[in-house]
Amino acid sequence: MIRLPFLLLALLALLGLLLGGCAGTPVEPSRNRAVYHVSEAGEQPVRAMQFIRNHLEANPKARIVVVTHAAGVDFLMRGAKTERGNPYLTAIEDLELLEVKFLVCEITLRERNLTRDRFVDQAAFVRSGVAELARLQSDEGYAYVKP
Repeated sequence: MIRLPFLLLALLALLGLLLGGCAGTPVEPSRNRAVYHVSEAGEQPVRAMQFIRNHLEANPKARIVVVTHAAGVDFLMRGAKTERGNPYLTAIEDLELLEVKFLVCEITLRERNLTRDRFVDQAAFVRSGVAELARLQSDEGYAYVKP
């Protein structure tokens, strides 16, 4: 006859193996996906860039997309600088080398009378930033991050 505590321990051990290995065993990072939502100017893009660097340090295989709209597109404009006067372009270029994608909402461009040529070369364009956020989450399984 198997005693209940033994059976419970055996089931917990099996569950632990299924969920990522034994305690103390490092788990290989997955190629998870995250979409960072930037809709404000000022400190939000700075936080987003730092969060993304931290994310990639912890999981270099992560696939990251930054979706911008409203005032959040400003940091992707040519010559844009932080509130401390540091250019965003260097950080954008560094993250692009790590395969981070930067998307700009075309509805925002229309509403603000902006043109594509005002943006850095790393920027790609989507019809609607909000619709792209929803699509990435529902259709492609991206986790949502709002820095």
